[in-house]
Amino acid sequence: MTHGKAPTTPRSTRVITAHAGDFVWRAGGAIALAASRGEKVTIACLTFGERGESAKAWREGKSLEEIKEIRRAEAEAAASTLGAEVRFLDAGDYPLLATQELTDQLVRIYRDTQPDVVLTHPLDDPYNGDHPAAARLALDARVLAQAIGYPAEGEVIGAPPVFFFEPHQPEMCGFKPEVLLDITPVWETKRKAMECLAAQRHLWEYYTDLGKRRGVQLKRNAGPNLGLPHATYGEAYMRPYPQVTEELA
Repeated sequence: MTHGKAPTTPRSTRVITAHAGDFVWRAGGAIALAASRGEKVTIACLTFGERGESAKAWREGKSLEEIKEIRRAEAEAAASTLGAEVRFLDAGDYPLLATQELTDQLVRIYRDTQPDVVLTHPLDDPYNGDHPAAARLALDARVLAQAIGYPAEGEVIGAPPVFFFEPHQPEMCGFKPEVLLDITPVWETKRKAMECLAAQRHLWEYYTDLGKRRGVQLKRNAGPNLGLPHATYGEAYMRPYPQVTEELA
């Protein structure tokens, strides 16, 4: 009788976004990369972006519930394309308000998914208050999910590293690209996911161009010995907490 290695639990990535489309534009490459490695990716969309990010549907005379269903279907298709699971908390946007119920929901999802990595918005955005509200909820729930005495179901979590993904207007949000992620291998997957979001078609080319620009920065900072392809795509991230490492690299 032979004994193989004990099976290991796949790494888990947790993504928390304010609106249904945010995870695609900001972190679609990171999500697709993680999924391609067999990791479990769970996306929590706090709202559908039904009021503040669905102008086309409102102009077409759609009702609030119709718009929610449109955004749900788009986000589900995009998440499926990227290889992720998406959960909708329907907390209501414009404004997104922190409540005890919403915090408890996020704590339960943290404990259920036991993430190794957390991706969310930066803490500053003068153009869209829902984004920093989602970030604060994500960080607060992460801390509460670590507390053994907090009354929520599931096992407590460790301290997964958090990465802030790039906002739409980084210069105005105090965002500095501290981490550049090479998403070239999954760029076409991200682009297909972007094209699932017909309600925000005007953003397709914007985020394609941004991916190219971050790819140029990535190559410039990686140097000539990494062997990156001529056409390189990237995503940028910040870290709110220190990196823990045994080796500087």
